[in-house]
Amino acid sequence: MSSTEELLKRLGVSIDAGTLRLALTHRSYAYENGGIPTNERLEFLGDSILGFSVTDALYRDNPDLPEGELAKRRSAVVSTRALAGIGRSLGIGDYIYLGQGEKLTHGKNKASILADTMEALIGATYVSNDIETARQLVMRLIGPLLKDAAVLGAGTDWKTSIQELAASRQLGTIHYAVDGSGPDHARTFTAVLNIGGTAYGKGSGHSKKEAEQEAAADAWRVLSGNGSQAAAGTSTGSVAAK
Repeated sequence: MSSTEELLKRLGVSIDAGTLRLALTHRSYAYENGGIPTNERLEFLGDSILGFSVTDALYRDNPDLPEGELAKRRSAVVSTRALAGIGRSLGIGDYIYLGQGEKLTHGKNKASILADTMEALIGATYVSNDIETARQLVMRLIGPLLKDAAVLGAGTDWKTSIQELAASRQLGTIHYAVDGSGPDHARTFTAVLNIGGTAYGKGSGHSKKEAEQEAAADAWRVLSGNGSQAAAGTSTGSVAAK
């Protein structure tokens, strides 16, 4: 059995060879091979299918939950962390086409790359089949997480949580200061979360979204563990490097 057949067996779907290769082509590989097409368009498509499928399941299965709680649960199971965990369990990293730079920095295990590739594979499933086949794939992958309270907690949308906490304590306006470094195909972002002019948390990642989520999680730990005065009197807050 070829490697692609093994991957498709794990996913439980059929995807034509060209679309599958495209779904597995990271921009770092494309950059080093003459600017060939990347998986980013399929990722864009898969993200929408993922969001709709999860929203539909949550709405139908939880008739008594308010909109805010439904949104939190959706954010948890479609988060970079949750998708990367699914990707690791399937061994997706071994199949991704990566540039040499990403290979040297263990790109096949990076949460952002794994999550993006999972979304691209969902998009590829739709392109090669139909919306129902793609939806069924999403539910096979995500369904168990929707019933796992511990996973939902671990996958919290930290940006939403910190916004609600800051508002409840009237701490002031939230602002993320984000800086990027490195070449376009392998950028690393660092985010500092300021609330009311005080820095409460810092995070890093391979996308702005990932860095901001880590910064929000860092700030949440500071504020929840030590109260609203935890970072008072300091210009950097916890700013623990991730």
